[in-house]
Amino acid sequence: MHTAPALFSRRKYWASRFGIAPQLPVSREEMDALGWDCCDIILVTGDAYVDHPSFGMALVGRLLEAQGFRVGIISQPDWTSAADFKRLGRPNLFWGVTGGNMDSMVNRYTSDRRIRSNDAYTPGGEAGKRPDHCVTVYAQRCREAFNDVPVILGGIESSLRRIAHFDYWSDQVRRSVLLDAKGDLLVYGNGERQVVEIAHRLAAGEPVSQLTDIRGTAFLRKELPQGWTELDSTSVDEPGELAPQIDPYAESPAVSAHSGSSPCANNASEKPIHFNRITAKTNRERTVIRLPSFEQVKSDPVLYAHASRVLHQETNPGNARALVQRHGTRDLWLNPPPIPLTTPEMDGVYDLPYSRLPHPSYQDAKIPAFEMIQHSVTIMRGCFGGCTFCSITEHEGRIIQNRSEDSIIKEIESIRDTSPAFTGVISDLGGPTANMYRLACKSPEIEAACRRPSCVFPGVCKNLNTDHSPLIKLYRRARTLPGIKRIFIASGLRYDLAVLSPEYVKELATHHVGGYLKIAPEHTESGPLSKMMKPGIGTYDKFKAMFDKYSKEAGKEQYLIPYFIAAHPGTTDEDMLNLALWLKRNGFRADQVQAFLPSPMATATAMYHTAKNPLRKVSRDSETVYIPKPMKQRRLHKAFLRYHDANNWPLLREALKRMGRADLIGNGKHHLIPNYQPAGTGDAVEGKRIHRKAQPFRTQHNGLPDKNMPGVKGKGKL
Repeated sequence: MHTAPALFSRRKYWASRFGIAPQLPVSREEMDALGWDCCDIILVTGDAYVDHPSFGMALVGRLLEAQGFRVGIISQPDWTSAADFKRLGRPNLFWGVTGGNMDSMVNRYTSDRRIRSNDAYTPGGEAGKRPDHCVTVYAQRCREAFNDVPVILGGIESSLRRIAHFDYWSDQVRRSVLLDAKGDLLVYGNGERQVVEIAHRLAAGEPVSQLTDIRGTAFLRKELPQGWTELDSTSVDEPGELAPQIDPYAESPAVSAHSGSSPCANNASEKPIHFNRITAKTNRERTVIRLPSFEQVKSDPVLYAHASRVLHQETNPGNARALVQRHGTRDLWLNPPPIPLTTPEMDGVYDLPYSRLPHPSYQDAKIPAFEMIQHSVTIMRGCFGGCTFCSITEHEGRIIQNRSEDSIIKEIESIRDTSPAFTGVISDLGGPTANMYRLACKSPEIEAACRRPSCVFPGVCKNLNTDHSPLIKLYRRARTLPGIKRIFIASGLRYDLAVLSPEYVKELATHHVGGYLKIAPEHTESGPLSKMMKPGIGTYDKFKAMFDKYSKEAGKEQYLIPYFIAAHPGTTDEDMLNLALWLKRNGFRADQVQAFLPSPMATATAMYHTAKNPLRKVSRDSETVYIPKPMKQRRLHKAFLRYHDANNWPLLREALKRMGRADLIGNGKHHLIPNYQPAGTGDAVEGKRIHRKAQPFRTQHNGLPDKNMPGVKGKGKL
């Protein structure tokens, strides 16, 4: 594995003499109170400013403060002009621009492309406080305010849009956000290492145009630098015919001899190129892979799917190579991902002097996201699950980064001793997942060479350490702390890992569940599950049996609340019907349902856009993925999840008749829906039982951030 300088090893910038700010300033008055004549760095964010490590700008701001820099915050500015971007004056070093903890389009629009009625990251939950494509708009306003100051893009919106990507809301492939925002540099992934290096090098007088060697960054250049070897992406993973295989991640040792099926080949008679032979002849550190250009992937879905596959193959910090993609006359260059933080570095980041409170200027206004996470503690980051619809692995990577037990305990004690609203209950010990703490590959050498997108699909890798004992030890120590009444686990649980540790399931069910435990099997049918890279429903059944057993032994009546996704690529109407029947057999009635939302850069989004499967070799003749894309069909799939809602019955009756399953319409226990319509529901006319063609079904959303929602950042992520 590559190494990096320790995060806190650099000499502090001279401005450290000003000391620690109680809150990072958001106004000139606060700067004056601190004795500052200017800010070295100004961070612009689409979220309310909450000085809590679960809010990315607070974490980045406190980290830069610890390096000695004066950091100001411009939170949710008026973007209609540059005036509000001048409130703190000109930053000495750079602007840092982010849309916030969520992609701004995911934040504002539902999966049905309807505008959400609220925003969980805004005081009072008020909607409309940030623009569409927030990073692009903010960056342009920063440039208008002070056009000689470098603009550095970061956060999840920049991370997921760092390359040519499909944008669901405009239904088209868009350029890298770096071009549209006119930024100088883009930070992707967890950004601690990058922003610290950028700040110190700019402070030392180095121009931003020379910052081209920082891992985890993207920038524009006109030509290949001297001493670099360029490989075409089709020589790394040449599109060809799909070879039948059991494991969807199995790498073919050589390109198929049927190279004539390649959509990229100029000559169908070209000889196949062997992947291992190429890499043996090149210096990986000085090799860049050229992806199809923006113009090519925009016009050719097969090339888009191919580019997505290659991009995701080059995400392991241990073996990833640089990528380049032409946009017009310039090359977008992506350096390899950042080196994961060590445990001492993670401790240092989370031990910074956060007030853990919203900025005082918000007074008594409630910020829903803060209310939900204020008494939660991040214990790790990263996820090796690789779910194709999820943005966590896309942003944070699949190598787990852990805090020490002592650092976590210290934060719990700090919450207990300083939080004015604390009642003795810690709402969560987790992160992207609840139970990947200290889980990793048994061999650092294998981990550094691995190209699998998931360590747990199609089965748990034999090289993965699945020992839950460090997590159990942490739980036991935390709940014995004086003043701590309960500790709940609210992060998403990987039940396929949990079943390998009965002791963990017992610990969880006995001490850390408050009656209900949310869990995400996502579906029951193999078709969509294989496209999600999720385990079969049998694993859920095994976990449920263990959970029920240990709950009973503890004398507790507790239930699992399963989450499911409708309209995911690979899902047919029959799949949703089978899921609805499973829900009815098991007595589940979902109050809220989630339809697949194609977030930028995700593998499932590539499936949605191209109807190809990038988990396998892509060609024009390769596997075609069924996509439930029409809006009426997406509503039908959601209606199957809420089969018990009378408003959905007209739509379901129509579908069941079309599917030849009218036998499921009736008033018996074995029927899915009744043959009558209650007055005032669906299309019913009061007092009459009639059936008409169903109208579009509207699902209500509460707007709260769901950790399983694509494009949503988990706790503590940049």
